[in-house]
Amino acid sequence: MTFIENLALVADIGGTNARFALADLSNALPRLSHQETLPTADFASLPHAAKHYLGKHNAKPTRASFAVACPVSGDEIRLTNRAWAFSQRELQASLGLQQQLVINDFGAAALAALAIGDSDRVILHGTPESQRNGPITVIGPGTGLGVALVVGDDQRGWQVVETEGGHVSFAPQVAEEQRIADWVAARHHGRCSNERLLSGLGLSYIDAVLAERETLREPADIVSAALVGNDVMARRTLARFCSIFGSVVGDAALIHGAKTVAIAGGIIPRFIPYLRASAFRERFLAKGRFASYLETVSMHVMTHESPGLIGAAAALQQHLGR
Repeated sequence: MTFIENLALVADIGGTNARFALADLSNALPRLSHQETLPTADFASLPHAAKHYLGKHNAKPTRASFAVACPVSGDEIRLTNRAWAFSQRELQASLGLQQQLVINDFGAAALAALAIGDSDRVILHGTPESQRNGPITVIGPGTGLGVALVVGDDQRGWQVVETEGGHVSFAPQVAEEQRIADWVAARHHGRCSNERLLSGLGLSYIDAVLAERETLREPADIVSAALVGNDVMARRTLARFCSIFGSVVGDAALIHGAKTVAIAGGIIPRFIPYLRASAFRERFLAKGRFASYLETVSMHVMTHESPGLIGAAAALQQHLGR
């Protein structure tokens, strides 16, 4: 078997899945190959998962870029929603890398929002040309709730601001949301953050509260049942999820002074028509005197199958170009 050479390892590491690929960085839009998704629960650590992937594909890259679902500062990295921790220096040494980059996963998603084309997005508001107007809020639920900011323009260049905006406190807007927030807070140290509701587990929480039961349904089962249409509780759950998401996206856009919102993450692309028909936009605009400002904000959903990998590759391209 021939070793795969001259390609960079890129990875998108979330709480549920670790996605890997080999990237050709010679083009403006990196080309990915040998993509594979590994359940994080099957591996003790990121180095174990990465070595498994590289060994399976007989690859020995000298460069790598890892997008991780947690803050990135200092050598020690600890994932927020998975009991994985690693030293950046030890990871680089164990994989035999000459160059390594570790960035926040939504920092990667933000770069992907700039890199992907119109065929990899569904426009909710605005024109195709308006989807690159900065500042750009990048936000989306998956295992957690990611938030990032992109500032700049095509002429001056772009800069990504990585944030932990998903962990700000949830602000209920109606009595039912207050009941949900109280239920979550009682189980999480007296506090309910946006991420506690706008995530896969959050869908399960909302469903349990509305059904008045302690057992949790799987998020995928809730979405499937809601889309089929014969499960009233699932439809109520998904409708409330979309309403809450609209409020939170509107808040983020105001905080960032956004002209564009790019919705990422693994959940929303599964039910874009449902999102359109929900109260999402009504709640996005429900900001009193600033509703007219938000009316002008362009918005799209990123539908590329691997935005985190594209973003990790783009970040490595930028890093190598400095």
